[in-house]
Amino acid sequence: MEYIAVLAPSVVVGLIFWFAMKSIFNADKSERQAEARAQAEANSRNVGPASEGPAAK
Repeated sequence: MEYIAVLAPSVVVGLIFWFAMKSIFNADKSERQAEARAQAEANSRNVGPASEGPAAK
């Protein structure tokens, strides 16, 4: 029983760290996906029928 009392704090701190890192990575992934969608939408708005390539700018 004393082994559990010794190891429990480390296991709990490790689990808290794991959940925190998982949430940070998930938030980063979601933000990258949102940024990619916004960038694609902005690119699709900027492309018009009058564009004839880079020389036209």
